[in-house]
Order: sequence, then C-alpha cells, then structure tokens
Amino acid sequence: MPNYKAELIGVFGHPVNENPTVAVQEAAFKALGLNWRYLTVEVLPENLEDAMRGVRAFGMRGINLTIPHKIAVMKYLDSIADDAKVIGAVNTVVNREGKLHGENTDGKGFITSLTQEGKTSIPGKRIVILGAGGAARAIAVELALRGAGEITIVNRGRERGQDLTRTIAAHSATRASYVAWNGILKIPESTDILINATSIGLFPNIDEKPLIDYDTIRSAMVVCDVIPNPPRTPFLKEAEKRGATAIDGLGMLVNQGAIGFTLWTGRDAPVEVMREALAKEFRAV
Repeated sequence: MPNYKAELIGVFGHPVNENPTVAVQEAAFKALGLNWRYLTVEVLPENLEDAMRGVRAFGMRGINLTIPHKIAVMKYLDSIADDAKVIGAVNTVVNREGKLHGENTDGKGFITSLTQEGKTSIPGKRIVILGAGGAARAIAVELALRGAGEITIVNRGRERGQDLTRTIAAHSATRASYVAWNGILKIPESTDILINATSIGLFPNIDEKPLIDYDTIRSAMVVCDVIPNPPRTPFLKEAEKRGATAIDGLGMLVNQGAIGFTLWTGRDAPVEVMREALAKEFRAV
C-alpha cells in the first residue's frame, strides 16, 4: 500500500519569508529519499504558544526557531539540553513521542566548521569574540564547554558583554574577560582564534567590516565570520591578506542544519548536498 503521509518539520519566526532553511532541508530529504516536508511558518510572538501546541497536534517531528522565538519557546518545552540552558536559547526542537525537547545547534555548527575547516583543536586556545548577541553567546558557551583556555568578549554594550563572561565563568574552567569596543580594536598578539559574531558585513551591507586594526591579525590565527552571505566578507578578505586561515559562516549555517537533520531523522545528514543547496540560494539573491 502507498503511504501518502509526509513527516513534517518547519521553522517558526517573524519575519521568516527570507529564511532559506527550507531549500537546505528539502534538498537533504530528497537526497536520502525521505518523504519529509519542511514548512516555513510566520508566527507572531503572541501566537507562539498556540503554534507549539500545533507541533504536538499535527505530530510534527520537530521545528526550528528563529527571531524572535529562541528564548520565548523554552517555557513550552518538556526538556532542554544542558548547553542550551546555559546559552539561554533554543533553535531546534525535537518531538519525541509527544514530548518536546529543545536543543541549540548554532554553536555546535560553528564548532564543526572550526575544527574541520580550520583544522584546529579547542582545548587551551585563546579566543577573541566580537559581539555578545545570540550567535556570540552560543559560540562562546560551546567553546568554553569544550575547554577553551581563554575567551575575551569584545562588545560596545558593557552589560551584555559582562553577562556573557559571567556565564562562561560560571559553567566552565575557561578564563573569561570583557573588553569595551571603543574605537579601533587591536587584536592581542597571543590570540589563536578571532571570531566576528556581529552582523557587520551581512547582506546587503556587504562592504562593511568590523572596526579593528587589521594589521594586528597574524598569519598563525584562525579568523572566523558567522555571516554566511556573502561567504567571503571584507573582514575575512583582510584576514586572508595577512596569511590567516579564514572560515566563513556558510559552513556554520550548514552544519547546524545538518545537526538538526540528524536529530529529527536519526540519519547522517548529506552535508555537501545541503551546502550546495544553501550556496545556490545565496547566489540567486
């Protein structure tokens, strides 16, 4: 007998019309011959509780959360992964026989890109992170939990920057410090890994770059940008000019999606298929 029932996954957000995740996940489902569908759903903040009831009612296998729901969704879940609790946000929910479990795959996706593309380990490394928002928080927590030696948070807002350093110190043995971002930032010579976790340079503002002294970037550094589009930002181009290893945000986005794919389906994700699907979407913009 034929089975016409598709398994449902999706993303809840507001706004969500420009979110390309559907193209990535649908390409993965097709590659593995899975009768699964990914829905892109506009959910207003006041409707999030009802939307999460819908996940259970429809028997959806899971959901992604994007702005502005990553924090608010947590009160509607049955369980939350320990690292997601520390980060204070959930971007992926798995429906386990009616019980909703929350994960945060953003930092894990970054870690995969860093270790694979950057060919670097994390324990003991001295890391500078530009920014203290959601991406910075997920990345910093995952790096700390994996044994980073020292993490410096550079941010214009003192309160958010210091809050992140306190979170790191409370949940790991990593040394954490805050530096106010006033004027042109000089990167400490001892830095092993430099990460731009701000939105500076994000499409369509592709000519912008963080205000730092680029001549303080050394060739031994691994320099990362969380921005996936364009893949090679001015920030990364300046790092490459100085011989540093440059890692773009495309890999982070693909890898966090691949982790979600495996959480939902129990199958190894076709990462290269997903990467090409995302790159194709960005080339079409």
